[in-house]
Amino acid sequence: MTEPVSTSPIYQRPVELLQNLIRFDTTNPPGNEAECITYVNSLLTEAGIETTLLARDPNRPNLIARLKGQGNAPPLLLQGHVDVVTTTGQAWTRPPFEGVIADGCVWGRGSIDMKGPVAMMLASFLRAKAEALPLSGDVVLAVLSDEEGGSDYGARYLVENHSDLFNGIRYALGEFGGVRFYLGRNKLYPIMVAEKQLCWMRTHVQGPGGHGSIPMRGGTMAKLARLLQQLDRRRLPVHITPSVRSMIEGMASVLPFPQSLVLRQLLRPRLTDTVLRLLGAKGQGLEPLFHNTVNATIVRGGEKVNVIPSDIALELDGRLLPGFKPDDMIAELHRIVGSDIDFEVIRHDPGPPEPDMGLFPTLAGILREADPGAATFPMFDPGISDARFFSRIGIQTYGFTPMNLPHGLDLLQRVHAADERIPLECLDFGTNAIYKTLQLYWKS
Repeated sequence: MTEPVSTSPIYQRPVELLQNLIRFDTTNPPGNEAECITYVNSLLTEAGIETTLLARDPNRPNLIARLKGQGNAPPLLLQGHVDVVTTTGQAWTRPPFEGVIADGCVWGRGSIDMKGPVAMMLASFLRAKAEALPLSGDVVLAVLSDEEGGSDYGARYLVENHSDLFNGIRYALGEFGGVRFYLGRNKLYPIMVAEKQLCWMRTHVQGPGGHGSIPMRGGTMAKLARLLQQLDRRRLPVHITPSVRSMIEGMASVLPFPQSLVLRQLLRPRLTDTVLRLLGAKGQGLEPLFHNTVNATIVRGGEKVNVIPSDIALELDGRLLPGFKPDDMIAELHRIVGSDIDFEVIRHDPGPPEPDMGLFPTLAGILREADPGAATFPMFDPGISDARFFSRIGIQTYGFTPMNLPHGLDLLQRVHAADERIPLECLDFGTNAIYKTLQLYWKS
């Protein structure tokens, strides 16, 4: 028997919105977000909303839409991306680009990162238009390309070439926060307020070349091995930044003794690494909050199996805490590997030194009202997002894609992984929370 076609407005059906978004294969690379963006554009224009499409590449457009307010408050930005990471080499239980509903979830690549949250934002935006929600200031929706590839065709392109579209905006909602997890019996909703900075580097290991038949001691390969071993064995120094202090104190405030005491010891620099080791796997997840980090990711060297290379290029993925610069990272690396290794910065995407917390109380209050008994705290994200580009023009992004995940469900295990999926109730929960933000933002 065929299910009846719903006649309710599309903004009341965020699950269907997400299914439709998933069915566009926007795997990046190459992205090819155009068809997906065109679909979003059609929904907005049919609702009577004026849109603007801007693209560095016609196959990779970005959409900007605006709901006009009365001009008595600054605009609010909702921003999210529709490109997704690859599924190659992953064993999926269900097809990754069909948006199947099964076991109470929508399955598909991007259901969490980040087409699910985009569906929440889009539904809230369309509802505000349909219900003529009185807005003191404008609401701007940005649906973006290329976040998973570095944002050169998305947020970075818009900020560097069309920043006038964001004039006056102080706050934005983006990825990734407002997702419920449990510590014991405590329900917690972290709201992302800060993130690390990208700092990619390259170094060259050099030494005598030669014929592969002649033993080489202390050559380029040995030097490379020693460098990698040094990076593996030693951490960069501990730093306690204000945003991480707020995060740890917020988490500790809802934990019973002695867990709360252990967590607060992380904020004592002389004890931080010791506590991280004692925490085991949980400490490994917290480690990047307290350190600038670097991982060797690409090695290029050698052209023939019988020729010992005289030059090996090593590329490293470095991540900086707020307030630090590439020179700080390089100085810390020199203390570990020695001053004879030269590091070249090949890309640095800076972010704001510390967050503007002005909207945090409103967002926290929305989550506590939606889920009584829950606690909220500001979260520092060791990853990066499009927030770093919007920060260049004075916009503070809050990771606010609310999801009331059930107990025992670990969302992080699903992001970028096989069988990515989102519970149906999370889509309604998040859509309602974002719409509530549109209602209350102007009163904050």
